[in-house]
Amino acid sequence: MTLANATVQSGQHGLPGSPRSRQGRQAPRINRNAGAWFLVLPALIPILILSVGPLLYGVALAFTDAQSGRTRSTQWVGGLNFQDLLHDTLFWDSFRIGLVWAVGVTVPQFLLAMGLALLLNQNLRMRWLARALAIVPWAMPEVVVGIMWRLVYNPDAGVLNETIRDLGLGDGRDWLTGLATALPAVIVVGVWAGMPQTTVALLAGLQNTPHELHEAAALDGAGAWRRFRTVTWPALRPVALAITALNFIWNFNSFALVYVLTNGGPGGRTRLPMLFAYEEAFRYGQFGYAAAMGCVMVAVISVVLAFHLVGRLRGGEDQ
Repeated sequence: MTLANATVQSGQHGLPGSPRSRQGRQAPRINRNAGAWFLVLPALIPILILSVGPLLYGVALAFTDAQSGRTRSTQWVGGLNFQDLLHDTLFWDSFRIGLVWAVGVTVPQFLLAMGLALLLNQNLRMRWLARALAIVPWAMPEVVVGIMWRLVYNPDAGVLNETIRDLGLGDGRDWLTGLATALPAVIVVGVWAGMPQTTVALLAGLQNTPHELHEAAALDGAGAWRRFRTVTWPALRPVALAITALNFIWNFNSFALVYVLTNGGPGGRTRLPMLFAYEEAFRYGQFGYAAAMGCVMVAVISVVLAFHLVGRLRGGEDQ
């Protein structure tokens, strides 16, 4: 048998390098991809129906003059809603308040959660009880938190004003209806309600930091601050960036907590963008205009996510 005949026969029998052998290798890969899609579909279909579908419908609604009322026809108006939005000072005031609220809640939330996570990571007595108590606010619905803090801020019989009177610091004040105190009072509640989830995320990151690195740094004479800066923070940085970005998005989209506490008052001092869009849609029936507001908020959130992803990618390249 010649070498050429042997090569032909080996190709016909599907030896490596032959077209038949390549087809045989590709078939299982296609079957695996089909099986993976089959497993993903049960989770993907609800997301498409309940998240992506309403999002696309809301974007389309922003280019119409949709209003409440069965007999009223909806017309396509293009970018008219967005043009009106550019000149709507009330919306931009609410947007500014939303940014102040989101930053004012996210930054103290992170700093306090970092301190609490570092404390709960120590080998303390009854540490399990302290960890359980730390996540109690997280387990409470936002409506319940709002009602509870309304009682705390009550001008007549609230715990805060009673404490101020007992200490002889004055007669107290109406915290949620004062123009100067409403937003700071609501920010305090937002920090208290959202701090547990940040604490849990940071505590998980701390527990994944190898103790050997801390021991080696301590043997080299590094103090507590230097160990945190050179060992703890580099290991915790990815978790910190992720939870901070998520907290900013969640806080910017807040609705229930502020709605229960102040309903956007007094005088619009706590009217967040989500509250403003809610009022336009369900109080005044301007669905198209409210959808345009929602599109602007989605654009802001997308920018925040883009910065977060770019930071993560650059961090991965540096490592």
